[in-house]
Amino acid sequence: MTPENLEHTTAGDPVADPTPHITVEGFDSPIPVVIDLDAPREGVPLVIDTQAGLERCAAAVAAGTGPAGVDAERASGFRYGQRAFLVQIRREGAGTWLIDPEPFDNLDIINDALRGVEWILHAATQDLPCLSELGMWPDKLFDTELAARLAGLPRVGLAAVIEQLLGFGLAKEHSAADWSTRPLPEPWLRYAALDVEVLAELREELIELLEADGKLEFAEQEFAGILSAGLAPPRVDPWRKTSGLHQIRDRRQLAAVRELWLERDQLARKRDVAPGRLIPDSALVAGAKALPTTVPQLLATKGFHGRAAQREAPRWLRCITAARTVQELPPLHLPTNAPPPPRVWADRDLDAAERLSTARPLLQARADELKLPVENLLTPDYLRRVTWRPPSEISLESITAELRELGARAWQIGIAAPILVEACLNPQPLPPKESKQPQDAD
Repeated sequence: MTPENLEHTTAGDPVADPTPHITVEGFDSPIPVVIDLDAPREGVPLVIDTQAGLERCAAAVAAGTGPAGVDAERASGFRYGQRAFLVQIRREGAGTWLIDPEPFDNLDIINDALRGVEWILHAATQDLPCLSELGMWPDKLFDTELAARLAGLPRVGLAAVIEQLLGFGLAKEHSAADWSTRPLPEPWLRYAALDVEVLAELREELIELLEADGKLEFAEQEFAGILSAGLAPPRVDPWRKTSGLHQIRDRRQLAAVRELWLERDQLARKRDVAPGRLIPDSALVAGAKALPTTVPQLLATKGFHGRAAQREAPRWLRCITAARTVQELPPLHLPTNAPPPPRVWADRDLDAAERLSTARPLLQARADELKLPVENLLTPDYLRRVTWRPPSEISLESITAELRELGARAWQIGIAAPILVEACLNPQPLPPKESKQPQDAD
């Protein structure tokens, strides 16, 4: 049942509840348009933490019908890494199951039970890595967050999409909880079960929207692309993602950040705690900039703080001391083939700046027509790369080949390639106010 299909009423007397209501056949009085989804329809399931329970779950899920709603809860900000501490599955005929992965080496038995079954996830790229660690990977995917973006919904969080399409209010107060807590409190388990409660119904509504606009094929290509891409490879020099690293302008200080980050990461892994709970990134940068030579100097450094700042101060000082004497200093910047920031294009290559400036509004206008975000129509990095250094011979075929090589989907290429050909062949002069700083493509 969706509110759009029901009669809306609002009481007219001055003391009436101003909240919009709907009239539903069989009810004596109007009810709110948004109905709070506060309890799973079969009650809160028990948490599976034994092999016998896992086998019962696998048998039930395998015997179910239709797609399966899948979700995972992590302990980001509390524990080291991004592993799942609870896995939720719901399938028609099987009900909802909550699995504690910690007692098990893997969840291969659950993955086998879901062979050939479409998984419904919300923001799949967030959960697929931790599910993969458990031996779980879908054969077919439906991502409700990505589908909502392509459908042009104004808000794409799970609670917002459920409210917009199904008329249910879904509380999200436990989303940032420490899911490594044992035993998990009952309100948290209720929240976790509700996260997969209506995913199947939500999928149906989104399919209807996408089909109506001729965009279901877009979504199916995107889902297939996520699965074929697999997991991202490990990041090179992950310490370079330290927040505030842009403040470092000296290679010796950069070496100190590296040594501090690597030591913190090793200690966090050993203690199974999020690195930022030892000392935050800002403390790494502060210590590296100051390069103190004694523990008192380090502890007196402005910005150097954290739960393990004082207790592990000798450890952090050893890192800084090592950075003072290291012979091979890290480069300030890694080599890259990425284009420079668009704000400098007009100074470095006016033709490229004009190509970008011409393409962006054309892509935006087409995205508006299709009712989807422009970044979903074409990844901003692909746009920058093609307009910065287009093929030597510009044609629909060459631009298509370039976009395909970058990783664009077929539906994106079909729409964006002609626009990029036009922008590259007939770039418009930059307005005077943009002659030095064309608008960023981000």
